[in-house]
Amino acid sequence: MNQTKRPYQTLSSHYLWQSQWYNLRQDQLRATDGAELTYTVIEKPRAVWIVPITNEGELVLIDQYRYAVDAWCLEVPAGNVEPGHTPEQQAAQELHEEIGGQAGQVVPVGEFYTMNGICDEVALVFLAVGVTLGEAQREPTEHITLRLVMVDEGLDMARSGQIKDGPSALAIVLSEPAIRRYLKEQQA
Repeated sequence: MNQTKRPYQTLSSHYLWQSQWYNLRQDQLRATDGAELTYTVIEKPRAVWIVPITNEGELVLIDQYRYAVDAWCLEVPAGNVEPGHTPEQQAAQELHEEIGGQAGQVVPVGEFYTMNGICDEVALVFLAVGVTLGEAQREPTEHITLRLVMVDEGLDMARSGQIKDGPSALAIVLSEPAIRRYLKEQQA
């Protein structure tokens, strides 16, 4: 199969729902065999996930209540990239808002799709090093407590499934090489 050719032709699109956070779009498609089908897509802006590391070598996690799953979830700070902000600016803003954090340096790590079967969101991962904690400026809907763990414990939590938020776990694991370099530099 030719991997560069789209297997679908878009016949029409319309929005079922639009909000400031995401849109729900429904497309009518025609497959290469002529069959027609309906595909529903969640449109979301790019978002940032920030892996914060303190000078003491602690990973700053947030324990956040998530209504959709009715559970408290361990995560790293994250948020949509707002219009007019660069991803780096948004990363610094989310760090400040959710944990009251300021970073000595914010380093881009990589990117991935969060739910590519139903959503077009791209996750941009940043490592924030030299993080100091202060007073958070959370939104009224954010119910968050902080949990500081040593880096190795946080990596184990991400790998073992203790961090059930997939994008947060992946962001932590993808950041490991940069975290190791930072910690090595701190020891030198």
